[in-house]
Amino acid sequence: MGWFKKDPLQIIAFQSYGTGTSFYLRGRALEDENIDLTKDSFFGLLKNSIKRFEADEVRFTTLKITLPDDTVYYTETDKHGYFKIKETASGLTEISNEEGWLQCELAFDSRRPDWVINNDNKFPAAMLIPSPDATFGVISDIDDTILHTGVTSFLKLKLLMNTFFKNAEGRSPLKGAAEFYQLLHRGHDGRRANPVFYVSHSPWNMYRYLEVFLKANNFPKGPVLLRNLPMPFRKKQPDEKPQKQREILDILETYPELPFILIGDSGEHDADIYIEIAEQYPQRIKAIYLRSVRHKKKMLRIKGLFESYKTTPALLVETSEDAIAHARENGFIARS
Repeated sequence: MGWFKKDPLQIIAFQSYGTGTSFYLRGRALEDENIDLTKDSFFGLLKNSIKRFEADEVRFTTLKITLPDDTVYYTETDKHGYFKIKETASGLTEISNEEGWLQCELAFDSRRPDWVINNDNKFPAAMLIPSPDATFGVISDIDDTILHTGVTSFLKLKLLMNTFFKNAEGRSPLKGAAEFYQLLHRGHDGRRANPVFYVSHSPWNMYRYLEVFLKANNFPKGPVLLRNLPMPFRKKQPDEKPQKQREILDILETYPELPFILIGDSGEHDADIYIEIAEQYPQRIKAIYLRSVRHKKKMLRIKGLFESYKTTPALLVETSEDAIAHARENGFIARS
């Protein structure tokens, strides 16, 4: 009757990054639930939200990664279908496009008879190999930094409504944010390709949703780095850093010669994370921009932190225009 027909399989590659001699690629293998991110009806959005968090993963299977020069690498998915690979390579800059993007191909290495795979077992992936001409990089939070979420709302009700009952293309970016990021991407002379990294506390289940949002609102294309859902009852170690902080430190260590601008908001823990990173790498952080949120207690705490902080320029901004003006004054972006 076809009632128990298996869904086709897919590999979702998360936009990742690398250098001329190494790369870091993440993604997930799972059944294709045919999630339509353009739906805007209440039940359609609810159905898609359930699908995002109840995905059927493809566990412990070998995947093949093929670069444009036909070099092949292999990796294996974990018990949740995720994969992560860090490898040395050579000549990656030469096979990337002018914006620094390296296109590659993923495939399931072995095909069992009961598997149904779309696209003849070929799935695209992209990694950013920053141009040697980049003058700095940008690392940005997403929630309430460029995307209205309502994370500071009572019981986070607005956050839940926005996440589960609004489609990606219908979400509102913060006013002027895309323009600011494009200016940073183009740099002081308007001709750079400065890399932009998006690092969020959101789970990987939200990856495609956020990818669609960024593209629909004309933000610079960049690696999107999220987090694994926490394991139930797992105790955090006393010296364990938040996932977001670990991702940022990995980026800084990957590009030791590149300075960075950090952008976040005053709603959660960005200030604490960014200040700690800037104190660890005082010569590497050109500026910190934190977008103000409407929460009096949180704002007072952040203002108190910034009053005594002198390591690197740190600005609490009300609007994107404030950040643009500061970036122009400091030569980060073109003056006109």
